Amino acid sequence: MLAYRSAVAAEAKAVLAFWAAAAEDSDRPPDSPEAVLRLIERDPEALILAFDNETIVGSIIVGWDGWRCHLYRLAVAPTHRRRGIARTLITLAESRFTTYGSTRADAMVLDTNTEAHPTWTTAGYTRQPNWSRWVKPLQTER
Repeated sequence: MLAYRSAVAAEAKAVLAFWAAAAEDSDRPPDSPEAVLRLIERDPEALILAFDNETIVGSIIVGWDGWRCHLYRLAVAPTHRRRGIARTLITLAESRFTTYGSTRADAMVLDTNTEAHPTWTTAGYTRQPNWSRWVKPLQTER
């Protein structure tokens, strides 16, 4: 039986293990349990997980900066793909966005992650070819 809910702090390591198995991780510095914990502490509803019994089988991060809505880390376990989990996670995220009064959402999707592109297209998202994402890794104090 599938269930959906926000992540809790005790699941940080399990989320990282799930992402290592199910998410596209190229072009990104490794995540840490501390980073997941900071996310959950800052916004306890930001990380939505899908479960099959006790096992994490899906995730999405719902980001809100006070202006626009952003979606990150949509992932579904390879064993559970093509069952509507990604679409349900996107719908849950969009429902949360509407409570903010936001008028637009965007999703961070790697150009090379072509397996994910149909999911986003089916959900009504379109690629913006006239925009590029610029990134700079930040040094953190340890």
